[in-house]
Amino acid sequence: MKCIVLIGDGMADEPLEELGGMTVLQKANTSNMDYITIYGRAGLAQTVPEGFPPGSDVANMSILGYDPKKYYSGRAPLEAASMGVDLEKDDVAFRCNLITIKDELISDHSSGHITNEEAKELIEIIDSELGNDKLSFHPGISYRHLMVAKEGLGANTECVPPHDIVDENRHEHMPKGENSEIISELIEKSMKILESHAVNKKRVAEGKNPGNSIWLWGQGFAPAFIHFNELYGLKGAIISAVDLVKGIGIYAGLDVIEVPGATGYLDTNYLGKAEYAIEALKDHDIVFVHVEAPDEAGHMGDMKAKIQAIENFDEKVVGTVLKAAMDMDEDVTIMVLPDHPTPIALRTHTSVPIPVAIYRTSEKTPDNADAFDEDSVQKGSLGTVYAADLVRMLIDMK
Repeated sequence: MKCIVLIGDGMADEPLEELGGMTVLQKANTSNMDYITIYGRAGLAQTVPEGFPPGSDVANMSILGYDPKKYYSGRAPLEAASMGVDLEKDDVAFRCNLITIKDELISDHSSGHITNEEAKELIEIIDSELGNDKLSFHPGISYRHLMVAKEGLGANTECVPPHDIVDENRHEHMPKGENSEIISELIEKSMKILESHAVNKKRVAEGKNPGNSIWLWGQGFAPAFIHFNELYGLKGAIISAVDLVKGIGIYAGLDVIEVPGATGYLDTNYLGKAEYAIEALKDHDIVFVHVEAPDEAGHMGDMKAKIQAIENFDEKVVGTVLKAAMDMDEDVTIMVLPDHPTPIALRTHTSVPIPVAIYRTSEKTPDNADAFDEDSVQKGSLGTVYAADLVRMLIDMK
């Protein structure tokens, strides 16, 4: 078996008046995904089980064949694995965003996509000022960082993702419940530390959003995964610029392949991801390729940027993989899908089923779906499937 799974994070959307009632996925030029849909099998996939938050953690876990109802324990522990932060039994990992607060509003969940170097300096000062024998802060990529709390601290605190509350008053969304006063105090103290930091003064002077506060959320204990090879009998690899997705891969025992220039943003190395995936397929049975760019554009509410990100994904990732797969001597199965919708109008995730299309190079199995979009795939032969069953479906598909 040879299979490549191509994930365009957040590609799915909702109809927009500005596009005459079309979605950005319908508006974008997606000729390669359309080809896969027309000559393959299409349908919808439920990536977020009922009662779970519609995050990339839950959704990508499902796509990789791990049912969140069995394996999910929180977002941050997955990122910890990718960052090389080992968690002990009672350690609670928190996602620690660097965000921008302006006039008490959460104005930017990413601090203007702050650079790795700037962010590292800010997180290091936070760790030196707020870290102790029970708390530690670890720098990651851009605005995405980590806090680890000992002895189960904050495990049951109610925290809200900052990208869900952009332009809303921070006081209305501060942590609640058990240990919330401790977690809230860390956020408050971080604002005093970061406000006057030289990195932020320079960013403000340059007209950029400062990283003037941390925001803690997505916490959990380390999960217990069965390795992918043991579950499915396949040797797998994963390509992503996002610690969260790489962390799932690490827990699953997949080979994590690093691609130069992969940023997790609009400027990522699309072509490089495709080329590395094709190379990885030589000694792997299945390769997962994750591209974050459409999701970032969705969170920004930038319609044009999202259309461009989708078109880049289609041309440089899907197109490159499709051409290479069709030139191979052996049969290759390609599956393409987003992980969840990130509607432009909402600027956050939703949990509605997403479009999925599957194509085998050895045969054409057209159904009634004629384009890769939210509406057309509903005419396909797959119906609506539970995303955690997709890997098994690929294995069993005749």
